[in-house]
Amino acid sequence: MLTLGITGGWDSVYEKRYHIAMKHDAAAVLVNDGEVVAAIEEERLNRIKHTNKAPLSAIRFCLDSYGVKIQDVDRIAIHGLEDYMNHQFREYYLKNTGLESFMDARALHRHLISEEFGYDVDARKLVFVHHHIAHAVSAFAQSGFDESLVLTIDAYGDGISGMLLQGKGTSMNKIGSFPESKSLGRFYLGVIRFLGYDLFEEYKVMGLAPYGDASRYRRLFKSFYNLLPDGDYVIHLSNLHLLFGAVPPGRKKDSLSQEHKDVAAALQESLEEIVFHVVKHYRRTTGQPKLCIAGGVAHNCSLNGKLLYSGLFDDIFVQPASHDAGGALGAALYVASREKPATAAKLDHVYWGTEIGDNDAIGNELSGWKSLVSLEKHDNIAARAAQLMAKGAVIGWAQGRSEFGPRALGNRSILADPRPAKNKDLINAMVKKREGYRPFAPSVIEEAAGEFFEVPENQTGFPFMVFVLNVRPEKRELLGAITHVDGTARIQTVSKKTNPKYWDLINEFGKLTGVPMLLNTSFNNNVEPIVDSVQDSVVCFLTTKLDYLIVGDYLVSKRQVDYSSYMNLVPAFPKYARLQRTKKFSTNKEMVTVCEIGNSFDDRYTARVSAEAFNLLAGADKEATLAELFEAQGITDDERKREIISEIVELWARRVVVLEPSENSIGTRPLEQTEVPVEVIYGVAEMNSAVQVS
Repeated sequence: MLTLGITGGWDSVYEKRYHIAMKHDAAAVLVNDGEVVAAIEEERLNRIKHTNKAPLSAIRFCLDSYGVKIQDVDRIAIHGLEDYMNHQFREYYLKNTGLESFMDARALHRHLISEEFGYDVDARKLVFVHHHIAHAVSAFAQSGFDESLVLTIDAYGDGISGMLLQGKGTSMNKIGSFPESKSLGRFYLGVIRFLGYDLFEEYKVMGLAPYGDASRYRRLFKSFYNLLPDGDYVIHLSNLHLLFGAVPPGRKKDSLSQEHKDVAAALQESLEEIVFHVVKHYRRTTGQPKLCIAGGVAHNCSLNGKLLYSGLFDDIFVQPASHDAGGALGAALYVASREKPATAAKLDHVYWGTEIGDNDAIGNELSGWKSLVSLEKHDNIAARAAQLMAKGAVIGWAQGRSEFGPRALGNRSILADPRPAKNKDLINAMVKKREGYRPFAPSVIEEAAGEFFEVPENQTGFPFMVFVLNVRPEKRELLGAITHVDGTARIQTVSKKTNPKYWDLINEFGKLTGVPMLLNTSFNNNVEPIVDSVQDSVVCFLTTKLDYLIVGDYLVSKRQVDYSSYMNLVPAFPKYARLQRTKKFSTNKEMVTVCEIGNSFDDRYTARVSAEAFNLLAGADKEATLAELFEAQGITDDERKREIISEIVELWARRVVVLEPSENSIGTRPLEQTEVPVEVIYGVAEMNSAVQVS
């Protein structure tokens, strides 16, 4: 039986009709007889982080990659209760008179599928699954446990913020739930907003917490919640304003003070105290020796590590896609198991996304970028890449099928030597442009994990970066790039069985250095989701200061370029972009014409452009090259061309415009095989950044 699980909003990528906050992290998952055969988050395809758009591209990917049509799907499992969605739609309709007509949840989902796929799906195929039931199933069904306590915790979903269940065999029984008023997700979010952070940035404050002293504001935080008998608690969200009397509000773009770090520490401590209070009670009353966790709060890896070390449970499984994208997975598994109950094997990988392609396809696509890159192909790319990283290079690494969920697990990763502490600053300067305090994670071959990390008894693998473990004290100085200030690391163990190419790479690095481990962070810059395709990988490589890119068996390096190197590229716009010219008041109170590139998801990310660049881009038709557009605009002066191209390339780096090879430049001749130098010194590799056009 084919079951399609979906979660997300109800707008196409270019639309902005149903801007309802209840939906984000859109995704689709295809399950055949209980086995996941394809899964991807919509953001990987529409390139909008945490997108709340309809998962239409994700659905199409799942169907195409498995070679089926929407007509072949037996059930469509929707993450969320039908009645709850209908209530949201009614309220939204009353507040937005611009909507032409009202459709309930079932009718709207059928309409979206019909518009996208030209198929009128039978309404009886649609099954709505409770938000937290889907989270719970996503964890228990893939834990490999015969029975377990199951905990879901997030901000809210379908009217509650958490649920407790007992799983046994192929069924689960609900034993408790938490209303929205007890939302740990909203509590955490409320405090981080005081620090200048927002939704989807909770993990940043988790990384900040070890720099603080929780005792400084412990008494204040005790006024934000009360622990009650029988694992219950109360959250006093209305008391959060008391923070203003204790410390000035923070702004993440400014330097956070020690006071702000102490607030982060107190917040993390409070979250841990509440969760421990809950699970201790239910561990005692149910006698369950194992625990499964899902929901957005389950991405708090520090909390997960504390639970693991506590010894409360013999084993813990954390769903690696615990956020709302994982709701599509849980919904599909729930509906599939309801039709045909079966015990699933323990999850050992999440490589369910886009296949990067074979070497022929990769080489064909790379050929279009020949004015900007050179490359060489290797029979043993792992050994070559390990040699480069041992000499100090930072590389982008794209292989196989992309990962489902928020972590890069070795198929769409930025990789580097985990030893020099300066590599943290180097990678932030090269690519991430993020807060310097945030830690980077290690990937270690599973055979060597115990040599470098304090692994609890009875634990063998940590394949999903969902636990923070202690780095062995004697190894902390050696592993300066991945050891956090508190001596911990968010570990990924790599199995030769599930990812042989990544295992070989780490093993080769270990042969050279004695450390079979790599620093691993997601392959993206600070404004985009993790890369998915060959083109995504090349674009991220060219618009950052990464030293090398490895896709398949190709090693790619940057050419020294000037503005003319971009002339044969074709400018276009992401599907979410809007080219607009508006009248606005300037700072001196005069009305001026402003040229902008807006978008269909968040007006805060509107980008200003010069009039010349605006006029040039207005002629973009997905076929004309920059050279042809300059000619059409009558621009012949080299200096003007250089300035405009510099601006367009900067917009490209911000992902508000697209530059891509013209069709007649792809696969027209073999790529030049250029030997890439190996000698790179830490932090001083003279690699050209394509954003800086000479």
